[in-house]
Amino acid sequence: MKFSFVTLFANIVEGYFNDSILKRAIEKELVSIKYVDPREFSINKHHKVDDTAVGGGAGMVMNPQPLFDALDSLTTQDPDVHIVFLTPVAKQFKQNDAKRLAKKSHVAFVSGRYEGIDERVVEKYADEVYSIGDYILTGGELPSMVMCDAIARNVEGVLGNAASLEIESFETPLLEAPSFSKPTNYKEIEVPKEYIKGNHSKIRTLKIALSECKTKFFRPEQLKKHKLRKSYEK
Repeated sequence: MKFSFVTLFANIVEGYFNDSILKRAIEKELVSIKYVDPREFSINKHHKVDDTAVGGGAGMVMNPQPLFDALDSLTTQDPDVHIVFLTPVAKQFKQNDAKRLAKKSHVAFVSGRYEGIDERVVEKYADEVYSIGDYILTGGELPSMVMCDAIARNVEGVLGNAASLEIESFETPLLEAPSFSKPTNYKEIEVPKEYIKGNHSKIRTLKIALSECKTKFFRPEQLKKHKLRKSYEK
């Protein structure tokens, strides 16, 4: 699967793919990463990519010409590329979106800077627009990396143990149960005894109960979904 980052600051993104699971995925050619710098497409003699907002307002806005040309170049090279814009004024990215987008052959993330991107660029090129949360960041690079990581994990072969995907939080309405490692007693803090007795049925029952407790505390709205699903299954 191919990922492209349309960004003025590729150096922010590059380091993330130099270690761990995603580095191995690139080495195995399960994933490829490309960077597109709109500044390289600017026809301004100083390679400017921003200008003052029409109608007034604070800050600068990324103007359309460099992005139009950069995205035209990208779509000419690959007409199947799926273009995603990162902005706080959009629907929130969810696990189901990551699983669906993992089936695409090529996803491109367009990262805004300054006060945002000229809306005409979004209207012309966006296949989807996402936010990763109700807060403001300096640019779209971090959200694009978050999305890329979440999507790449769902590409076949990227995770060494595909079963890991089945037990993660947000695969069901419940948050994932607590995890523990050896030693089972560390500084007089013990792992729950059921975890080490070997009765897998009881371990599963306990994990569900702990998941429900965690979900009730951190994400009560998810617990309501879980209870609704259980009522339908009866």
